[in-house]
Amino acid sequence: MSGDRSSTTNTKASCPVDHNAPAATAPHSRPECPVDHTQRQQAPSFAQSLFGTSNPPEAPKCPVDHADGEAPAAINPLNMMPQLTQDMHSGQTAPLSTEREFSTIPRSNADAVWEYPSPQQFYNALARKNMAAPEEYVDVMVDIHNFLNEGAWNEVLKWEARHKECMTPRLARLQGRPRDLSPMARISSWIHGVRPFDRHDWYVDRCGKQVRYVIDYYEGVPEGDNPVFNLVVRPAIDDFSSLTDRAKQLWDDAKEKYLK
Repeated sequence: MSGDRSSTTNTKASCPVDHNAPAATAPHSRPECPVDHTQRQQAPSFAQSLFGTSNPPEAPKCPVDHADGEAPAAINPLNMMPQLTQDMHSGQTAPLSTEREFSTIPRSNADAVWEYPSPQQFYNALARKNMAAPEEYVDVMVDIHNFLNEGAWNEVLKWEARHKECMTPRLARLQGRPRDLSPMARISSWIHGVRPFDRHDWYVDRCGKQVRYVIDYYEGVPEGDNPVFNLVVRPAIDDFSSLTDRAKQLWDDAKEKYLK
């Protein structure tokens, strides 16, 4: 990425996709044709097939479009998501698990951790936006969704380790912003021609101080049958402290690269 240094993680080491399963042998295939035949396009990427998109020219995104068209009362202010039902969707042909998995990410408003959506809730989130959601892929999609979020939190903790005054940072709230390119992502797209397939803004509670982090999700070059994702995580430059953190990281990276 051009400009400011940020944390980047490759998630290929422990990819949750079972590549021996029949559904995983052709990750680019889908039961429904993803190509808009009114115009010439390239075949969809893995992330496009995974997360789906009802508008092919746009980048793929998180299946929950946070707050678009929803009444304010229907939105959970902690994650800017509607309350997702565990009920089976009318268009669903096979039952999905309603069990939710606990994350390792602590919440700021309770002595608890964040919970991930169940496969059924994930399916309902996709169906709510008329996005393709073959039932046989949902468990894998949930695993990857959770895996990427755990990776993002680990990168946040690396930045937070600079602040010894708070040893217990917590995630207060988050917001998906898939249509909003961050300044870094925009510059990178000009230079490299690659855009992230999703963006989240996470608001971290640093022992009473709120710090916003920007997370850009990129699809990397697959290694064989293994998909690779890159997470670019950094504090937003909302105050002098975050600017200082970014400058220090840039200097540390330069020292490691050139002054060994």
